[in-house]
Amino acid sequence: MVLPHELGPFFEDFTVGDQVRPLPTLTLTEADNTAYRAVTGDQHALTADRGLLRAVGGEGTLANPGLVAHVSIGQTTNATRRAIANLYYRSVRILRPVASGETLRTTTTVLGKRSSSPKDGQHRGKVWLGITTEGDHGECMRYERCALVPARGTGPEETDEIPGPSEPTPLAELASLIPAWNLSALERTEWASGETRIDPLRDHVDLAAPFARLTFNQAAVHRDRTLPAAGRRLVYGGHIQALAQASLTRILPGTAQIVAWDGCDHVGPAFEDDLVEFSHQLVETLDVSGGRLLRLSITGSTVDGGAGEILRWTPIVFAP
Repeated sequence: MVLPHELGPFFEDFTVGDQVRPLPTLTLTEADNTAYRAVTGDQHALTADRGLLRAVGGEGTLANPGLVAHVSIGQTTNATRRAIANLYYRSVRILRPVASGETLRTTTTVLGKRSSSPKDGQHRGKVWLGITTEGDHGECMRYERCALVPARGTGPEETDEIPGPSEPTPLAELASLIPAWNLSALERTEWASGETRIDPLRDHVDLAAPFARLTFNQAAVHRDRTLPAAGRRLVYGGHIQALAQASLTRILPGTAQIVAWDGCDHVGPAFEDDLVEFSHQLVETLDVSGGRLLRLSITGSTVDGGAGEILRWTPIVFAP
């Protein structure tokens, strides 16, 4: 897809089967890890402590798995520069840990289009995108996302079947994604399936524009406060997911790797200075080589008169 000179693309500019023009590749450095930690407070132990990484069987230094995910997503946003909203992510697979120093490149393919009902006279539609990200040692992430984008005019009706959020994948089918690490050196958290834990450390949303810039995110609504209907600059939904992962590293300090997301749904808007609280439910556990796979259901909610629940994230985590 060649982008028009105007800020785009619009719904009509997408053609099923086309690849979106890529954004620049990015070599991850320790400075990127530090910047990501400054924005999110993420305490991912194996990213922060290379000695601990060696103790579990890893080498060198790691890029934070959340940073990898958001650079990948940012590299897809030539497709969503005019996005009204990102509706959900589905079938997310983090195929391997990524080393600091690797260069990430992302391919975005249009999988489907479906017209949506106009709102306030604006015609719009859903665009389904398939994404793969590669580093120096091969593919590292694969997923799909669905965005709502404006149409330039009325255009023909598009009727592709677009899937909704993905169903949970059996944990046994995800065991092949775990790295060959022995997690006995990490802290084990005893947690019963079905139990919900609320992070007592609420957090406020700040540095939203720098985070979008750090990850090459091109969505105009995260830069220009005149575009959203509320007249306030909309925070990138993945920023809230990143804060949720940071919360998880406090609740589950032995988190070694995020291996998959069943889904990530942005169910409400977030704005700068929102105060957010995270709730973590352990859904299911599977013993695997070197540790456990844990399926979690995490919600983020504003607690200071904002939109209420704004995030539903369902990661699968490798931990002792």
